[in-house]
Amino acid sequence: MSVLIFTVIILVGSYFAGLLGSLTGLGGGVVIIPLLTLLLNVDIHYAIGASLVSVIATSSGSAAAYVKEGITNMRLGMFLEIATTAGAMCGAILAVYIPTHYIAILFGVILIFSALLSLRKKAENINTTKSEWAEKLKLNSSYPTGNGTVAYSISNIGGGFFMMLFAGVISGLLGIGSGALKVIAMDTIMKIPFKVSTTTSNFMIGVTASASAVVYLQRGYISPGLVMPVVIGVLFGAMTGSKILVHTTSSRWLRWVFAIVVTFLASQMVYNGITGKI
Repeated sequence: MSVLIFTVIILVGSYFAGLLGSLTGLGGGVVIIPLLTLLLNVDIHYAIGASLVSVIATSSGSAAAYVKEGITNMRLGMFLEIATTAGAMCGAILAVYIPTHYIAILFGVILIFSALLSLRKKAENINTTKSEWAEKLKLNSSYPTGNGTVAYSISNIGGGFFMMLFAGVISGLLGIGSGALKVIAMDTIMKIPFKVSTTTSNFMIGVTASASAVVYLQRGYISPGLVMPVVIGVLFGAMTGSKILVHTTSSRWLRWVFAIVVTFLASQMVYNGITGKI
């Protein structure tokens, strides 16, 4: 395969990765890593390095639009980043010493688990139960919809914070920005509307990925020739996705996109990890 064809494949694949990452709050890593490892036979450590940089691009490309529209809960995002950043540093250090096929299997299992959880709640559920810690930290907020502004409350602050610590470790270990686990933590544990969960996740994943990327850069796993087309494709995909999501009134179809795409890619990673192809 020539360098030109290799670059074009990465560019196109990264665009769709950025689009999906922006729409679901996953970050582009759930598509980038299988694309590079399964289709293009790139070493998984270099794929993770490129994915982390793409996650930063996804966050930069879509978070600004969501913040402008008033959907993102910035205060909550900055609070939870305390946990995810600490976890990301630990995960990135661990990744260097864990065999690649174990990383691939763990990658797949985590994503399948996330996809199944995302389908448990079929409709938007606005939580109005007051939480003492949420009120003390001023985390409750509102977001605009086609029917006007909707106020919501946040529950189980401690459980969500602990889950974010785990999400940070997974981010550093797998290079996925941990967007999948962040969305699940906010949507299922903290009872935040799904649309707010995805946008706040997009706001957060750039900081989490930056903490992990520093470790991979020091280890020499970030290749400029590989990262460049990934970042360009993901950035444009993220910008397209943010425009779509801002004008979306229902999040049900986002859940199905989340589940179907993630389950397919995760099963491929698990299979290749078990058979030793990665």
